[in-house]
Amino acid sequence: MNDAVPQAADTEPDTEPDTEADTGAPQDGPAGPAPLGVPRTPTGNAEVDAHVERLADADHLTTDGHLEVYEDVHRGLRDALTALDTRPGPPPAQGHRS
Repeated sequence: MNDAVPQAADTEPDTEPDTEADTGAPQDGPAGPAPLGVPRTPTGNAEVDAHVERLADADHLTTDGHLEVYEDVHRGLRDALTALDTRPGPPPAQGHRS
């Protein structure tokens, strides 16, 4: 039986460089923020278009920052839709009796 005792070289922490710049190898971490390239087509409603354009702010944030933008856009679009329901429409047509 071989009861070898670990040598100092076997138990020392790894002191090799961990970055791509130091080793030339790619890192295993997440990539930085990058635009998704999703087109945003104008709807013709200035309020809705402004909220949809706000989605572009997420292109420059890491994924943990996306939630705030998405919630803000959702809230704005929901408010715009609710406002459509509360605006007065045309007056009802008066029926003529003969």
